[in-house]
Amino acid sequence: MRFGIELPPQIKVYGAFFVYSFCMGSLYPRLPDIQRAMGVGEGALGFALIGAAMGTLISLTFAGPIIERIGYRRTLLTALPLLAAFYALASWATTPLMLFLLLVPVGLTIGAVEIIVNLEADRVEHAIGRRIMNRSHAFWSFGIFGAGLVGSLIAQTGLSPQLHLLIMVPVIALATAVLLGRFEPAEHRTGGSTEPGPRFARPTLAILVLVTVCLSAMIMEGAGIDWSAIYMRDVFGAAPFWAGFAVALGAGAQAVTRFFADSFVERWSPVIVARGLLTILGIGTLLVFFTPAQWAAYVGLALMGVGTSAIFPLAMSAAAQRTDRPAAVNVAALAQISFVAFLLGPPLLGYIAEHFGIRWAFGIGLPLVALSLFAASALGPKPIRSTVTP
Repeated sequence: MRFGIELPPQIKVYGAFFVYSFCMGSLYPRLPDIQRAMGVGEGALGFALIGAAMGTLISLTFAGPIIERIGYRRTLLTALPLLAAFYALASWATTPLMLFLLLVPVGLTIGAVEIIVNLEADRVEHAIGRRIMNRSHAFWSFGIFGAGLVGSLIAQTGLSPQLHLLIMVPVIALATAVLLGRFEPAEHRTGGSTEPGPRFARPTLAILVLVTVCLSAMIMEGAGIDWSAIYMRDVFGAAPFWAGFAVALGAGAQAVTRFFADSFVERWSPVIVARGLLTILGIGTLLVFFTPAQWAAYVGLALMGVGTSAIFPLAMSAAAQRTDRPAAVNVAALAQISFVAFLLGPPLLGYIAEHFGIRWAFGIGLPLVALSLFAASALGPKPIRSTVTP
């Protein structure tokens, strides 16, 4: 017997992205409290957060064949509640090393979910004949926004991060059952390579160029999620709610932009949209780096959210549409580097923040934005046109 409500395939994809990110985003508004409880600086906290990146790299590299054997449905329905449980367990860490070790299984689970939801978005996109990748990632951002807002409110009440994240376990389990209980994976794309993929998703030169395109967006998105609450606390003395609100604001701006990005991509092109967004990302990063005013810092974080919104989804679509190898291999290869950069880069920024100031955790992204602008033409000049009326 299967539980949950019957939903159109694209709505199930949106639900999977939302539940996944709502679970993942619950930790970040509580990082100031976790840091204070451990009594460590940004560098030590950054080291601890690398545990999730390590687990993600292992999972993205080797999980594909395992997921195929277990099945996409069974893996997804098991992994989401497990992810919430692993986050709850990690919140009890009392030292950076313990937090590092407890975040490794978090990363292992993240990698598996990341492969499934992105492949599912691409396959459903192909099946219905119109873009949903950006909108799918919009729901990922809505999940981070919701988790950031809820987390900041809970932080203001003084409830401990441990109890907060423990409560999230049954919440995520219930949401998974209701929204995804009837989930069935879509059919594979037609027209691409059908050869079995290797265990190690080796990136080709074309995939490495796509990594360059989305590198600045991935790192600055991660910087906003990991460090914006601590940035607002340290630079402006923000209260717990307003510190956590910084996480929600960037994710909310990102979500709204992603929700409408597909129509802009179809009207213009992936290259034009990417260059516009990267320019906005650069302006937002400059504001956060230089501004002496708290309100302007919030504006900068919102612009960063807009600027990072569609770059990674566009790169994912470009990777999945390549026909040189199976879509799963190209998606895993891109995610393997880009998503780990999203997890690994921002924690390493903690060392920069500790030695040069928290503003430099954002300022270091300015040359990366310039590099991404230079490589943006790799996304291709023509968008996918819809062949099915929405």
